[in-house]
Amino acid sequence: MNYEVVELEEKIVAGISARTSNDAPDAGMVIGSLWGRFFKEGIFCNIANKVNEKSIGLYSDYNDESMQEYQITVGCEVSSTEQDQEGLTFIVIPEGKYAKFIVRGHMQKAVTEFWIKLWKMDLNRSFTGDFEEYQPGGTLEDSEIHMYIALKE
Repeated sequence: MNYEVVELEEKIVAGISARTSNDAPDAGMVIGSLWGRFFKEGIFCNIANKVNEKSIGLYSDYNDESMQEYQITVGCEVSSTEQDQEGLTFIVIPEGKYAKFIVRGHMQKAVTEFWIKLWKMDLNRSFTGDFEEYQPGGTLEDSEIHMYIALKE
């Protein structure tokens, strides 16, 4: 898979979170239900101080490099943690070096295929926060997703 190494500034993500692991039999359901709630309950529309209209799937707080357990946050980038909406989680994506991949195609299928390939790659990952950034204007069948994988310096 082709990627470029980019330097990112710190980002604040506001959203809803859960803990899961790649080995959990319900991991797909946990992640899918967060995405469902995020849009069906109007959470995305009601988040204040959005930087843009992109939605983010953030994987953070890994328990170790084996990725057995992590926090998934579905949200969007905000400029401030000042919110009227209750129940939001705020996570900081640290500044630093990231491998940036661009994935195109069916939203769920393309993202799943990306992660399967990524787990087989030999990247010098830092496990400080990896995220999917869904570009506006796509459809379920035809999406563009920017994938950022945190790298060690």
